[in-house]
Amino acid sequence: MNLNLNEKVIIVTGGASGIGEAIVSQLALEGAFPVIIDRNAEKCELVFTKLQATGGYGMTVVADLSKPEECKRAVEEVLARFGRIHGLVNNAGINDGIGLENGSYEGFINSIHNNLLHYYLIAQNALPALKESKGPIVNIVSKVAETGQGGTSAYAAANGGRSALTREWAVELLKYGIRVNAVVVAECYTPMYETWIKSIPNGEEQLKEIENRIPLGNRMTKAEEIANMVVFLLSNRSNHTTGEIIHVDGGYVNLDRALIKK
Repeated sequence: MNLNLNEKVIIVTGGASGIGEAIVSQLALEGAFPVIIDRNAEKCELVFTKLQATGGYGMTVVADLSKPEECKRAVEEVLARFGRIHGLVNNAGINDGIGLENGSYEGFINSIHNNLLHYYLIAQNALPALKESKGPIVNIVSKVAETGQGGTSAYAAANGGRSALTREWAVELLKYGIRVNAVVVAECYTPMYETWIKSIPNGEEQLKEIENRIPLGNRMTKAEEIANMVVFLLSNRSNHTTGEIIHVDGGYVNLDRALIKK
């Protein structure tokens, strides 16, 4: 299916690794010009080199999105280079384990900066260009906003905010023809997830237990499966879809727990 994304300039925050990198790769395959915004300069360069090696085109912006001025600068650099923005994927963030019992005010606020505020700030700074192009927004959300996890209050609050902003923006931006949707991630096997598995005792056994809880295929979601949905939502093939919070998780969140493989 032709998604009509050729030469569309799409911002992907946190685009230098994991799910963000997978989104960048899929966009490039569709002929889009992905813009990788990430704080890790080395990873940015590595992903961009891979993109170019396969004939892709785009740009990188190294920025710390926890700082409002960096969010503004990042968007300005994109506009200086391309003069237009056709879509935005808010993806950057990390589960930093700031809980209620053992957390702190400073830790909680820092986590909100790292995981939520830049969703708002990047969208706000990009909005004039998105109005002009009627460019869609896709927010990546973690399942902890719906299921809870324990020991991660700040990240759960940030992701609840991401879901809330998705529907709020979908309403506010109707008059501009801008669609806003979210993709919810549950158990997706990324390099960061692999690092966590290797860091805990009996990691392989724990991974198998997690896989057994995923109804469809008893396996982890692949990053490219998340990316496929994101790219579809960015395309005009989904041009009457807005305000949706879509789970790409093999049924992990919404299907009956009785389906868990024993």
